[in-house]
Amino acid sequence: MLAFSLLSDGLLLTMVLAVLGLAYAAYLIGWILKSAPGNERMREVAGAIQQGARAYLNRQLVSISGIAVLVFALVWVGRGLESGVGFLVGAICSLAAGYIGMNLAVRANVRTTQAATHSAHAALRVAFNGGAVTGLLVVGLALLSVGFMFLGVQHFSSHLGAAAATQAALDALVGTALGSSLISVFARLGGGIYTKAADVGADLVGKIESQLDEDDPKNPATIADNVGDNVGDCAGMAADVFETYAVALIGSVLIASLTVASEQVNAAVVYPFLMGGVSVVTAVIGILFVNVAKLSPTHSLQGGVLISAILSAIAFWPITQNLFPEGLRMTESGTSSLEGIYFSALIGLVMTYVVLLITNYYTSTDHRPVRRIALASETGHATNIIAGIATGLHATALPMVFIGAAILLSHHFAGLYGISVAVMAMLSMSGIIIALDAFGPITDNAGGIAVMAGLDKEVREITDDLDAVGNTMKAVTKGYAIASAGLAALVLFGSYVEELKLAYLKIGMSVSHAFDLQDPKVIIGLFIGGCLPFVFSAYSMDAVGRAAGAVVKEVRRQLAAKPGILEGRDTPDYGACVDIVTKAALREMIVPALLPIVVVLGVAALPFFGPIVLGGVLVGTIVTGLFMGISMTSSGGAWDNAKKYIELGNHGGKHSPAHAASITGDTVGDPYKDTAGPAVNPMIKVVNIVAILIIPIFIKYWAQQ
Repeated sequence: MLAFSLLSDGLLLTMVLAVLGLAYAAYLIGWILKSAPGNERMREVAGAIQQGARAYLNRQLVSISGIAVLVFALVWVGRGLESGVGFLVGAICSLAAGYIGMNLAVRANVRTTQAATHSAHAALRVAFNGGAVTGLLVVGLALLSVGFMFLGVQHFSSHLGAAAATQAALDALVGTALGSSLISVFARLGGGIYTKAADVGADLVGKIESQLDEDDPKNPATIADNVGDNVGDCAGMAADVFETYAVALIGSVLIASLTVASEQVNAAVVYPFLMGGVSVVTAVIGILFVNVAKLSPTHSLQGGVLISAILSAIAFWPITQNLFPEGLRMTESGTSSLEGIYFSALIGLVMTYVVLLITNYYTSTDHRPVRRIALASETGHATNIIAGIATGLHATALPMVFIGAAILLSHHFAGLYGISVAVMAMLSMSGIIIALDAFGPITDNAGGIAVMAGLDKEVREITDDLDAVGNTMKAVTKGYAIASAGLAALVLFGSYVEELKLAYLKIGMSVSHAFDLQDPKVIIGLFIGGCLPFVFSAYSMDAVGRAAGAVVKEVRRQLAAKPGILEGRDTPDYGACVDIVTKAALREMIVPALLPIVVVLGVAALPFFGPIVLGGVLVGTIVTGLFMGISMTSSGGAWDNAKKYIELGNHGGKHSPAHAASITGDTVGDPYKDTAGPAVNPMIKVVNIVAILIIPIFIKYWAQQ
């Protein structure tokens, strides 16, 4: 009874802290909505962006719902009602985090513009608080959904006995992980295709062919571009990190229940929840710091993250001390000291800051990689492309070193559970990290509204400065999302191995799969899994290219049919471009989103492949997906900021040959950093979660091979 009290009390405390975070998010929503929305023209532009974003997400919801219902039915039949309900909860919360956050972002943008007419600090506060709502929604809903499913299913299944109730709760969590991951793939792909098709189309015709500035109202694709910032970087990113957070939390629960000695399982399960709960409080403190600090925007944002991390590190110690006063014992062999568990948590926090610093180095205008791309632009488009690709490839080395060190050290301190603790500590920072990401599209839209509403140059300078900071923040948070996704997937692979052992024991077989690299089946699996991110990315890039081509044709058609558009005498038909990218995104996202599920089921069903080949698929997907994601997002961010660096007056400034080359690089980098690269994150985890989900379904079939 005492053990159950520890579990239930710990999870209830976590959910209370999550509710407090959501309550603060609600307060921020009210504060933002009370802020002045600007003049009539500003509200008109903002209204068009709101309408486009809302229309896209509503149509995306309809498109995804049909697939979700089918998958729910399959999960229910294959793994039981608990997993099916978990799938629905994960899917709904993933959608809600992105939907609510995006709806506030398209209202915070115009209020940021209006605040910029007063001061840069006022604009920073509105934009950052708008982003903070998304961050708090992500962590709050993740903690609530996972905690609710675990406690609720265990309670309603208690009549079956303790062991059966726990197994039912774990089945529900696996379903929750799949629901959040599948929705995240659709949100990332759909939003990414939408935003980058509009962005590339607007740049190619507007900037290069017609010499228009960013967000010029004469460009027929400019509203679609602004809408895309929100459906991609707000809704898409929120769903992405929600599922990474939920999956890491669920992975920690699975690892604890499978590898920790029975008398300490509840403490090991509660620990990652409490880490997430106290980090909600530290995130709120970090958000308050950004609001009151009188520093530069970059230093204010970085300071908020640093304070949140330090306070989390302090808070983790008494939690660790109370739950593991004598260390931790594993089921098979090995023990971990109290200090070892705490050090694993510290490793996750350090990794957060390290990944942010590394990504910032490769994507910020303050450092050599971006300036090298800008310099290469002087000699043409091709040299810009070469320099950008090289920067992304270089950007994989340092993360590899630190990720490898984090895995080695956390495993040394506390085994596979130590790795899961490090991942959860890293993701516990999501509340404030996602605030940085959502800050980017809000400031980007604020600048666009300032231009389209014809506001003073001083206002545009403030929004431009915030946009440059936001652009860097978007890049560094993508690096954070990818690194944490890779580590979370590694935890899921560990869960796959342990679940596989348990499944064989349940049918009376004792089988230990070592996944020996001398086994041809493992190598085959590594090849299949290693290839999957490449094929997935190819579909994503093709989708952006086709949709962008349609936008280019539409913009050219309008400019040819109404020459007065470029002279300001005719008004462009913004809705036509919005409609093109909406339909293209919804159509093109289906095949790549379902690809990882089809591959896992195909490998599992093929004769003589079985769990060994499937295990190789999981590892191969993690390794190549991790580095592809880092490389693509780093290249894209660096290309984007190289263009902005030139637009500041360097290397000839705007409308120079170097500027034209940098625009080409930026358009190539757009689907890299905002479509294919980020979408690899949830794809990796879908592969691993589906593999775990199908073990009980395929185990007897595999045993006969």
